[in-house]
Amino acid sequence: MPPANASPAATRTDAPPGFRSVHGIGVLCGLGAGAWLGAAEAPTKLVNSGLSPYAISLCMVAGVFTARWTLPTLLKGTRQVFADLAENAHLIPTAILAGMLWAVANTLTVFAIRDVGLAIAFPLWNTNSLVGILWARLLFGELKGASPRNTAKVVLGATAIVAAAILLGFSTIHSAGPHAHSALGGILAAAGASLLWGTMYIPYRKAYLSGMNPLSFVTVFTIGELATVLVLAFTLDPNSVHMLMHSSETRRIIFWLFLGGFVWVIGDIFQQYATKYIGIGRGIPLSNTNQIWGLAWGALVFGELAHANAAHRMLVVIGSVVMILGALAVSTAIATEREHASTHAALQRECTRYRLDYDRVLQAYTGTATASGNPSRAWWDYLILASALGVFVWLGLQARVPALPMNLTWTAILTAAQVVTATLCAWALWKTTKFE
Repeated sequence: MPPANASPAATRTDAPPGFRSVHGIGVLCGLGAGAWLGAAEAPTKLVNSGLSPYAISLCMVAGVFTARWTLPTLLKGTRQVFADLAENAHLIPTAILAGMLWAVANTLTVFAIRDVGLAIAFPLWNTNSLVGILWARLLFGELKGASPRNTAKVVLGATAIVAAAILLGFSTIHSAGPHAHSALGGILAAAGASLLWGTMYIPYRKAYLSGMNPLSFVTVFTIGELATVLVLAFTLDPNSVHMLMHSSETRRIIFWLFLGGFVWVIGDIFQQYATKYIGIGRGIPLSNTNQIWGLAWGALVFGELAHANAAHRMLVVIGSVVMILGALAVSTAIATEREHASTHAALQRECTRYRLDYDRVLQAYTGTATASGNPSRAWWDYLILASALGVFVWLGLQARVPALPMNLTWTAILTAAQVVTATLCAWALWKTTKFE
């Protein structure tokens, strides 16, 4: 039985047209997410400066926490965010759980980058798209009713992603020489991050099928992130916390890690919108084009492949190309009417389970909802924005350029490309959905 407060439309079996109209914006956000998520991992190269992976993760999450409150406040205002959270209070625990999964996965990526390098670690943990596709099919009915062509794209694309990951892992172990045990540890860390990040998308999808705004979701998400990384740091490596607080040398590089966390949130917000509008099975492979950007930052900026032999470089290039082709094959499997109907059924189930208003949830899901809450900004919104700016200025005044070899020309080129992608995505989201 549909909930008493749902409209009669909740019993319909066909998918509304709005399910189809947001495909383009979802694809654009997925690609934009790839650019920013790829760049965000570059500051973790500072692990080579002697910082503990736990310390690096803690600094990044501090930037993440700041960004997850600052950006929603800037774009929507806290009154609208809190109004949305009040309407979807049942999703707050799942958002916190998602943040906890992310924090553990992010810490594992630091170990992976330390042991096998950024250019290798990226494609290994990007197998999270396979995990996400599996959960999406089992829990939300994605790809249910897919055409044989779409099914073939997904299966072949997923197979290509796995094959590429195995190829890259094999090339790393055999090129590691006496440090093969460290390479194996890095591969296992990347695999663990892949599993956790793939599972993390379950709360994402559940939130958006209930009509929650991505900007509201990430605000609560960060509570789980910060709490988990603090527990990890204080429990497993308390010396790293002491070093962060008392070492003047360490404070000189905190800014860059803090900035990395902030950059990651920009990419994650685009990823959230991609997951909302085109689902896990398509949105995550698109955002996993961060492999291209991660390889670019690792190889062009930090010169990770400068001393690799020709065979090693060829394996890395082939593996990366195969992985990207696999991800594109999955993401270009455009949903059919039968698949849209399956998604619509999942939305109806969420409305029935939590007694949600069907019309409101449908409008929120398709990006046609009007803003909830008071649209005016509160005085504390400006305080939040000023505090975030103050933190950046304070850390920036203490910052020093890390003693790492970097190609500044490529750094400028890649940074400019990111700014362009963010501008396009933000403009498209505002024009199409007003960030709803």
